Amino acid sequence: MQVEIAEERILLLADSIGADQARTLAWAKRSEAFGAFARIGGFISRPKDEDYEIVYSELRLQPLWRISASTTYVYERQRQHKLKLSGEVNAVTLGGESFSASKGAATITLIENCHEASQKDWLFDGLTKQGDPGLKAYLAIEPKPVTLDELNDMTRAGAVVLPPQAKPSMLTRDVISRSIRKIEADRILEETMRIDAIDLIYRPVYAHRLRWQGKEAVVEVDAVLGETKTQGTTFENNVGKLVDRDLLLDAGLEAANMILPGVTLARIIVTKAAKFSGKS
Repeated sequence: MQVEIAEERILLLADSIGADQARTLAWAKRSEAFGAFARIGGFISRPKDEDYEIVYSELRLQPLWRISASTTYVYERQRQHKLKLSGEVNAVTLGGESFSASKGAATITLIENCHEASQKDWLFDGLTKQGDPGLKAYLAIEPKPVTLDELNDMTRAGAVVLPPQAKPSMLTRDVISRSIRKIEADRILEETMRIDAIDLIYRPVYAHRLRWQGKEAVVEVDAVLGETKTQGTTFENNVGKLVDRDLLLDAGLEAANMILPGVTLARIIVTKAAKFSGKS
């Protein structure tokens, strides 16, 4: 089998909400954020706006991985097929070869020429390392390439850039392992796997911590999809931390050899330095 590995890229999804609208959306969820406590309090006396306050806000860039894999199999195999015939037929001729018939059927030997192709996007949460098909919604939005230096410039401007906990070599290995399957073939003409994309995609998320009667809750606003989420979290420990390139990308090429000893890496597209160019 030949395995082709694409260049790793860092991509950024655009903020379609903005800080002001995100704050408004979070504020609208202030009662819901405190759940039953706020509802019980509302029966006694309706909480006033001044009872709530936003004590901390952050814009963070949260990572997800998209690994796109496609496989192609072209092969031949010899198979026997039963051909249904009229009862009076005692033989058939195919390609100059005669096959005897009995009880309305003849067994003929054929060469099956087969072609199989598949493509799939594998999506992983960059923090939990878990596959998450729900991240597919982000693929409908075109991201822009971004460099590591540009990410760190955003950090200096106040954004929290979270380094992924899942490494691409591990994820690529998992994708290769799960994509390759056994085929029944007498002769293989082509057997190729292409890792078409290894994309580290950052999505902007606003998080606001609210305080009410001594209790705190976090409302998250997805700046790409516009969705809000209560019972969120913040990453204050990452404020001001620059992201080291070794925490972001690593060579994915070893993954194929680790899982498939003897596999030929047909095409190594990039060098280590080029992997951080952010070019598409």
